[in-house]
Amino acid sequence: MSSILRPTPAQRTRRLVVLAAAVFAIVVPLVQNLAGLGLTQAEFAADGNSTLRVAGYAFSIWGLIYLGLLAYAVRQVLPQTGESTLINRMGWPSAVAFFGIGMWIVVAALNLKAASVIVIFASLIGLLAPLAAYSGSIRALSRTDRDRLLLVWPLAALAGWLTVAAPLNLITTLTAFEALPTALSPAAWAMLAIVVTTGVALAVTASLRTIAYPLPTAWGLLGAFVAEQTDKPAVAFTALAGAIILLVGGVLLAFRLKPGVER
Repeated sequence: MSSILRPTPAQRTRRLVVLAAAVFAIVVPLVQNLAGLGLTQAEFAADGNSTLRVAGYAFSIWGLIYLGLLAYAVRQVLPQTGESTLINRMGWPSAVAFFGIGMWIVVAALNLKAASVIVIFASLIGLLAPLAAYSGSIRALSRTDRDRLLLVWPLAALAGWLTVAAPLNLITTLTAFEALPTALSPAAWAMLAIVVTTGVALAVTASLRTIAYPLPTAWGLLGAFVAEQTDKPAVAFTALAGAIILLVGGVLLAFRLKPGVER
């Protein structure tokens, strides 16, 4: 259960920074889209998406992700919310990740492709590393614990989406720069990226044992299947296989194993 310890002044400051970073992450894309500033996300990816694409509808998941991030950020800043281990340990990493996904919109609008890769991987690693480090505490939470519902789920969902978005961003950038290594064909690189993404996501799911993490990754892979099934069926069905593996594996790992028991 969450601790009832009240936050110190320094901890309250950290909580406010998390809230500010979450608001920044949500407001930046709204302002960019409404004002038409710079490139849209579709325009940014257009000159490098010949190797691997994801259907546009898949990006609608950001609505749910933003809603979860806002719920997490508001809840952790409330005076009655105790300073639990996870609120304490995930505070600064989540702020970095939120700031990063907001900055990604800025660098994409400016067509700074190399910077976009750095920003998205920094956001992914900055969030995924502490989630993995404190996976034992995550597994020990009950199914209805507020930290599980309002901290682990939102942050795991964001990490799950970034797990598929980051390698897609990398491949898109390498393709745009015509820097994709020639050791493999573009289709082979796309399939390799899907296989690696699936493997990483399954390993993280085995550690966290929360379905919130693999679902967004599987959603992204399904988006790749839809986008590529006509032009690149081998790539498409590799993505479909990865999505199925994550869905089945995620359910088994999240619900068939006892959260607090090491296997």
